[in-house]
Amino acid sequence: MRGHPLEETLSRHERRIACFHDRHAGERCVIIGNGPSLLRTDLTRLRHVPTFGLNKIFLHVAAMGFAPTYHVTVNPYVMAQSREGIMSLPGPKFFSHAGIPLMPETDDVVFVRDIVKKEFSPNLCRGWLLLHTVTFCAMQVAWWMGFSEVVLVGVDHSYQAPHDPNRLVTSEAADPNHFHPNYFGPGTAWQLPDLAGSEEVYRMARAFFEADGRRIVDATVGGRLAVFEKADFKTLFPAGGATAS
Repeated sequence: MRGHPLEETLSRHERRIACFHDRHAGERCVIIGNGPSLLRTDLTRLRHVPTFGLNKIFLHVAAMGFAPTYHVTVNPYVMAQSREGIMSLPGPKFFSHAGIPLMPETDDVVFVRDIVKKEFSPNLCRGWLLLHTVTFCAMQVAWWMGFSEVVLVGVDHSYQAPHDPNRLVTSEAADPNHFHPNYFGPGTAWQLPDLAGSEEVYRMARAFFEADGRRIVDATVGGRLAVFEKADFKTLFPAGGATAS
């Protein structure tokens, strides 16, 4: 409803979103997941590559030696827990509209509306499909920016957790499912993953990219996701900075 504070904010941010359209047309980017495999991945090789960080990646910035180019967070629990850490990251930060009451509306913040229709959204001004995993939202942002190739790292697609998708639980011990033991450390609320649902939207993203001559490849070290073509991280990003095509 026009005139409503939420709608006024989202309409304002449509203008910000428009500025990112095709900003990286024809380029390669990397979406950095948060799995334990990041600890076995030499992310310093990505220092000069456009990257998307997700959720609590700020916990790994010191080890990486750089901050991601862009950041995406959609879960309100993560935003509420990590507002200061997320906002400490430089560069544009994309949040779901659930973040409007939780995150400051600074110049580097972009709020994106959620769409209802269950399809990959090529037009970020209209919104993104927020379903199952933040990684899927990052893929929609990457599409909007014009990237022709998206490389996944740290998307392990494997959890030591009960199979009860989306149930809110409280962690009782160090986190074995992410790159840092305090990612969802003791006493932290988090929602259990929906791996089957994630695979569904990943297939949607793969089909959309490939129909336009673009591609998503998975260079996660030891990852268990079987939706995308596999690639070797060290081959794609050799030491010294030269990248393979």
